[in-house]
Amino acid sequence: MSEKNVRAKEIKEKGSEELERLEHSIAESVLLYPLVSEKAVDKIEKENKITFIVRKDVTKRDIKKVFEEEFKVKVDKVNVLNDMKGRKKAIITVNKQYKASDIAMKLGIL
Repeated sequence: MSEKNVRAKEIKEKGSEELERLEHSIAESVLLYPLVSEKAVDKIEKENKITFIVRKDVTKRDIKKVFEEEFKVKVDKVNVLNDMKGRKKAIITVNKQYKASDIAMKLGIL
């Protein structure tokens, strides 16, 4: 391989690493943190749903896309509500092929 081709390959690899890092930071900016309460943990165990606090300006589509990419699962449905504390909650229903409890274990909730 010529020196020019090697350099082009290095630039392409570095660009993909930077893109991956950028995608991860986007996920962190949409999904702020998982909600850990008795009711949220009960939904994880019984209804295969996981609850996240999200940024106020994101849409259901944004949440679904980022969650599917970040955790490599299929999402059936996203419900969004604003709570009395001024936060925006996203209740994410995970497809039956996957378990919300597995995601919760990765996050350290369970």
